[in-house]
Amino acid sequence: MDTITAPKPLPGPKPFLGLKNIVDMSQKGLLEFIEKNRQIYGDIFEVQMGPKKLVIVINPEHVRHITMMQASNYEKLESYDGVRKYIIGNGLVTSTGEVWKRQRRLMAPFYTPRGIESFAGIMLRDTLAARERWRQLATEQPDIEMFDEMALVTASIVLKAIFSTESPEAILEIKEAVETMTDYAGSKLTNPLKPPDWVPTGENNRYWKAHKSTHDFINKIIDARLKMDEADYPDDLLSKLITATDPETGERMSRDMLRDEALTNFFAGYETSARTMTHVWYALAQNPEVKARLHEELDRELGVEEPSLATLKRLPYTLRVIKEALRLYPPAPVYAKDVIEDDVMDGYRISKGSVVLLCPYFTHRHPEFWDEPQSFNPDRHAPENEKLRHPQAFHPFGSGPRICLGNHFSLLETHIILAILAREFDPKLLPDYDANFVAKSLLVMENGLPMTLEKRSDQV
Repeated sequence: MDTITAPKPLPGPKPFLGLKNIVDMSQKGLLEFIEKNRQIYGDIFEVQMGPKKLVIVINPEHVRHITMMQASNYEKLESYDGVRKYIIGNGLVTSTGEVWKRQRRLMAPFYTPRGIESFAGIMLRDTLAARERWRQLATEQPDIEMFDEMALVTASIVLKAIFSTESPEAILEIKEAVETMTDYAGSKLTNPLKPPDWVPTGENNRYWKAHKSTHDFINKIIDARLKMDEADYPDDLLSKLITATDPETGERMSRDMLRDEALTNFFAGYETSARTMTHVWYALAQNPEVKARLHEELDRELGVEEPSLATLKRLPYTLRVIKEALRLYPPAPVYAKDVIEDDVMDGYRISKGSVVLLCPYFTHRHPEFWDEPQSFNPDRHAPENEKLRHPQAFHPFGSGPRICLGNHFSLLETHIILAILAREFDPKLLPDYDANFVAKSLLVMENGLPMTLEKRSDQV
């Protein structure tokens, strides 16, 4: 750790026992609360939240220190208790120590770029089915809620990739249950003034019903799979998880770990990609010159050809559009780490027991590291420009040893969805629509994204 003899105390608003900050954040929302204090205190500051010290971190060099240089001192401990409790249990995203290392060894082979390509057929088929749905909607019912449309596609892809689930009714039911759970978790984690979850409020009751529905769905599939002969297993992620053997110990996953990893993979693979694609359509509608370049690439490279793994390599600008949406609107706008031992970072004292909050939403807009940071410019992600930027200036999937294992899955999935649907459709914003982005468990548009689905008028 940094060898500075007299570390400086962190700047930040006065504590007032942490109560004023809790009320302030609950009223303003997390993003507005951070932005207000960032303007006063800069790239790093400390906020007392009740008994906890919260250290807000925005500068990429600080992100590097926490996630790379001193990664073992910053872990996912009690700050992730809510995520464990309300959403995904103790899967790869939330586990720590030896449990995390074992799960990473077991799962890493399935998430290499080559491993992910085995799911491309599902992604292509489900997106082509969505295209047929959009063709009908464009003529019969063009007013759509874009997140709902994207969630139908990504939920179908992920449920088939993990569980070989084909039933449209089951896909819709589990999608809605998961949305209830993530909305609930987000409101609990960002608003400490919410009633305890054992109080029988309408919101609490809806959550526990969704929780039971989701767990029952996954447990039923796992139980049925475990009763089968391995030779009869379908070729999906659940089968791979069941048969995966730790190369160091020879052990397989426990029954509870299978459930938690199945939950983790579904939550991570479904809603984050749906949010990303929703943000992509919003950005394209706001930036007609970017949309024109995207259309030109799709028309030039595809013609009448359907996208495939081979043709995706000829669509670099399409992928840059997705990366730029991830920059301005990262699905995980913030993520936390617990401080295990006292540390010194950039001359500041970081106290043991504090929680550091890394903020991709703000790091991705840092004017020192991004020219015109508020503008939507996909060419920032051209290879020659990516080489020049700070490695942690862009971290939508996290950074360091705990970078999201599903990043290749998400990029391939969204690349396919955008290539197929933007080839034929041009969704338009409603007049006077004004997006309201808020941080819950993910970055969401609180007022949704209502759009009018139109077929492209300029299609070659």
